[in-house]
Amino acid sequence: MRKNRNVFSSLLSRAASRAVHGLWCHAQRAGAVSAERPGPYAFRGIGEGTRLTFPQGTLFGTEWIELGACCVVGAEVTLTAGMMPDLDLGPDTVLRLGDGVVLGRGSHVVADGAGAGVTIGNDVFCGPYVYITSTNHSYDDPHQPIGGQWPRSAPVEIGAGSWLGTGAVVLPGARLGRNTVVAAGSVVRGEVPDHAVVAGAPARIVRRWDPREGWLPPLRTPRPVPVPEGVTPGQLAALAGPGIPGPGTSGTGPAGAEAGTLDGAAGRTPLPAPSTGRTGGTEGMRTP
Repeated sequence: MRKNRNVFSSLLSRAASRAVHGLWCHAQRAGAVSAERPGPYAFRGIGEGTRLTFPQGTLFGTEWIELGACCVVGAEVTLTAGMMPDLDLGPDTVLRLGDGVVLGRGSHVVADGAGAGVTIGNDVFCGPYVYITSTNHSYDDPHQPIGGQWPRSAPVEIGAGSWLGTGAVVLPGARLGRNTVVAAGSVVRGEVPDHAVVAGAPARIVRRWDPREGWLPPLRTPRPVPVPEGVTPGQLAALAGPGIPGPGTSGTGPAGAEAGTLDGAAGRTPLPAPSTGRTGGTEGMRTP
């Protein structure tokens, strides 16, 4: 038997949904941490343009944490200095993020004190759920619970311009060079040279840059073609092919009048189409 629809209940449910989402958006804006609005946290320094997304993860020892300019710290990211709150860690910064650092959602950066800090260089990008720590459990005594034994600590450094994939783990004492790539799920310890790609657990070098020969082994896909200056969004949509909507279009064909030529805004230089050729497999830093 057909039931009558409860119109009032439906309208009430929709209104409640809109209200909840509206309140959450307001909470996200109000709860974000920046230099202008540090909230309850006394960071040693927060650079201009840096933002910690709400909700934050665990934050303590912020007096010894220094964040550079234009950093993006995702939701539920943990940043800690010291093994527990309310410790005196001395005069020096224990955890330092350079300018332009990105920490993906749910990542953890755990820095011990006493010369075992964490330093992340400029423009380092971290995917979600990356774990970087300068302290770790020890298991020297086989008769004691591992969690009750005094941990080992060593400083961690991540060079500028590096990229850490989703779920990567960086252990105490690791030193990553400039522009290194850590594949998703890798566990890194020890030294990693500049311009290297590492993967695995434990992580091993799978590709390196040689100044004379380039990448070894060679990359299997062509270099991405940069977008020339002055190219409009409509031109890019037209380049992508039919069915890709652009500004002011319905999405049923190329992006309006801009679909004809792609050279006007780019200094009369035609915009090359993306290469679709493959010389073997799928290549990219996610799967080195």
